[in-house]
Amino acid sequence: MTPGPRHPVIHAVIQGASGGLGGALAEMLLERPELERLILTSRAPLASETLQRLAASHPEKVRLVELDITVEPSIAAASERVEKEIGRTVDLAICCAGLLHRGDGLLPEKRVEDVGFQNLEQVFAVNAFGPLLFAKHFWPLLAHGERAVLANLSARIGSIGDNRSGGWYAYRASKAAQNMITRTFAIEMARRAPHMICLALHPGTVATALSAPFGRRLRPEKIFSPAVAASQLLEVIDAAPCGPGATFFAWDGSEIPW
Repeated sequence: MTPGPRHPVIHAVIQGASGGLGGALAEMLLERPELERLILTSRAPLASETLQRLAASHPEKVRLVELDITVEPSIAAASERVEKEIGRTVDLAICCAGLLHRGDGLLPEKRVEDVGFQNLEQVFAVNAFGPLLFAKHFWPLLAHGERAVLANLSARIGSIGDNRSGGWYAYRASKAAQNMITRTFAIEMARRAPHMICLALHPGTVATALSAPFGRRLRPEKIFSPAVAASQLLEVIDAAPCGPGATFFAWDGSEIPW
């Protein structure tokens, strides 16, 4: 991808901003002088030291909004609050939803015998159903006739065409479902909001809690800090061309097969 001009982002929303990458994206956007309002959402924003710090250091720009990506009424209420705060003028919305493992025994499956309904349900709720419901309730705020971007943080492991090693059933399948949702949503928006750009983004392996148990297998140069990953993703977002349909980009701007 050829770097393009940086498009102004006046109003932005980051879902899942309390995570390592979400917080880093917020930090990067706050460095932009044109930014007027940044909405940071989390299931429990008052419990996040990162969000509290950003709100305290940028009180004129940052607003914290409660949003549970697995509860549709929470998503709907958050979109209503954002509309009251800044109107239907969002330039960038990034959905950072992601669930790979959890301390209660939820882990990537190595064999089909490891697959269980409850884990599948929980992973799909966060990685696939949540981004679709986020798009459902937030797209009207992006459909204002100017360039606007809806970006879903995906993963290369969700590419059907790039699956060479198998395993990780729930995470792979849920991210593949998220990619299909992004692409299907983009086809609809080409008719209803033609200025909207829909992206699926692979950030690479980032030094966050999501990838921490698995980073030991990689060389250090293959793991990005949240700040580096956020900078790379925003460069891809800035350079994304307008046009119908969705694109699945890696952190370096290369296109990934769906």
